[in-house]
Amino acid sequence: MSNYSPLVLICIDGFDPVYFDAIETPNMDRMIENGFYTVGKSMWPSVTNVNNVSIITGQYPSVHGICSNYRYIQETKEEVYMESGEYILAPTIFSMCKSKNITTVLSTSKDKLRRLLGDDATHVSSAEKPDKWVVDILGDPPSIYSLECNGWTINAAELAMEKYKPEFVYITTTDWAHHKFPPESIEAKTHINIIDTAVGNIMNKFPEATIMLSADHGMSRKTNLIDLGKILKQNGIDNLAVPIIKDEHVVHHSNLGGAYFIYLDDSVVSKSIDILNALEGVDLAMTSEEAVTKYNLRLERIGQVIVTADKDTVFGDTNLVEMPGDLRSHGSEHEQNIPIIGYNLKNTNYTFTENRHMGTYVIEQLGLLNK
Repeated sequence: MSNYSPLVLICIDGFDPVYFDAIETPNMDRMIENGFYTVGKSMWPSVTNVNNVSIITGQYPSVHGICSNYRYIQETKEEVYMESGEYILAPTIFSMCKSKNITTVLSTSKDKLRRLLGDDATHVSSAEKPDKWVVDILGDPPSIYSLECNGWTINAAELAMEKYKPEFVYITTTDWAHHKFPPESIEAKTHINIIDTAVGNIMNKFPEATIMLSADHGMSRKTNLIDLGKILKQNGIDNLAVPIIKDEHVVHHSNLGGAYFIYLDDSVVSKSIDILNALEGVDLAMTSEEAVTKYNLRLERIGQVIVTADKDTVFGDTNLVEMPGDLRSHGSEHEQNIPIIGYNLKNTNYTFTENRHMGTYVIEQLGLLNK
């Protein structure tokens, strides 16, 4: 294995830097000793699908088109989960590698990320739909609502690396533990220790591997719920308020997050923004054009009004859900801080300020843009 030097990207879902600061991580520390550590930024909105696609394409949402977990399509009046590769408008590292006959592996905890990212990957599996040969070795995967699931996902990637010798590996986890447990809790420490051990196993087995580890977003304790759609309707403004954090894993966050896309008539955009910006708990309400400029979003895939919350606040439909007493969630600017760790990098002068730079580094190192 000494001559095997793959590029490995690991996205720890919801890995806010406060977890890294509060919990001992000897193997990640070992990575830093032979590499670097910095606190960078995720894409906004700070949700899973947007940031995983930014990492795997190296692009902003304005280019790859994934601006939310959940989308209202104005042309067809459909509401869809953004969980299919057909929605990605830019080449992924997997598709670029496929065109050059480069072997790749994708190992995910959530099956939605297998569906979203897995097109063109050579070998793909998720903890929710694992390969039989992996189960024969590791046993059945733990529930994605467990502390152990993410360790299983990383261990499955290690087995795939040993079996297939891919040049590129992408590992992405689930953030249930970070939604449920603050950094000072025993459960959080157990979860991070499991991940750290699994990362260390890859380092030990493949000492020449280049490994980069980051997150798709951070995580914050939330205490305030605002129903933006209801408030606008109380002011006589018809609208559709879309919870862009929404996915099928409602147990994680109850579809409550710190960002909203609101669809309404152009004639009431200005009035709506004035009403929303006057609310305590709203950091900023803005036009779609302003959001495109500020956050590098794609205009045709967002609403007419874009809203981001303060650190304590989430947006949601109070007819559908009550505010949980222990909610931890994300989506706002306040969950954009993420750790970026690099180990065994060939180009030590490369600058990493955003999580997507892990993807741009891989594209450069593998020469994926070269014809």
